Amino acid sequence: MTEIKGARVLVTGGQRGLGKAFAAALLEAGAETVYVTARRPEPETDPRLVPLALEVSDDASVARLAEQVPDVDIVVNNAGATIPNGLLGNGVDEVAHLLDVNVLGALRVTQAFAPVLARRGGGAVVNVHSVLSWASGTGAYGVSKAALWSLTNSLRHELAGQGTQVVGVHLGYTDTDMVRALDVPKNDPRDVAAQVVEALLKGESEVLADEVTRHFKAALSGPVEGLAVA
Repeated sequence: MTEIKGARVLVTGGQRGLGKAFAAALLEAGAETVYVTARRPEPETDPRLVPLALEVSDDASVARLAEQVPDVDIVVNNAGATIPNGLLGNGVDEVAHLLDVNVLGALRVTQAFAPVLARRGGGAVVNVHSVLSWASGTGAYGVSKAALWSLTNSLRHELAGQGTQVVGVHLGYTDTDMVRALDVPKNDPRDVAAQVVEALLKGESEVLADEVTRHFKAALSGPVEGLAVA
């Protein structure tokens, strides 16, 4: 389990959507400070929220952030991006950039902050995946989330020795800017964030935030045709 009361937390992409919900839920659970990052951060009215600049695909930007906040207990890798069209409708450079942001971005941040977490007793890393880690048919975005799931599982093994809890979060459509235009049932970001807080407090390794996610996780044991999304 990870203690949240009194903790200092880093939430990448923490000023909008799901990241904003994570920040609010962590403060409600007793976090002392939440560092919220954005490419172009905006001022916050709550003094417990500290906005900081971060570009997860830039090594120097990640290194500067680690120098700025050497007191982090929990890292939430939430920042991410998407691109339209399928794998055949995008150039390799576009797909590579998406993987750089969604996969290597989380790795950069984790590499930078793993020593910080170790010095402070272990703490936790939370990586935001998707039901698309397992479901096919969503092009490069799904590929990036499948790779992030694998990355998280390997990080869990590598960070176990320093006592760092690693939580993978899987969720379906959630009411954020990324899917706002879609007319489909959506999760409430506050509910997803509350589930993550509960997982941290209980020492759990995975959050399956909704029924569609649980369905596709179970479908992994069946024919691959059962993994296609509508």
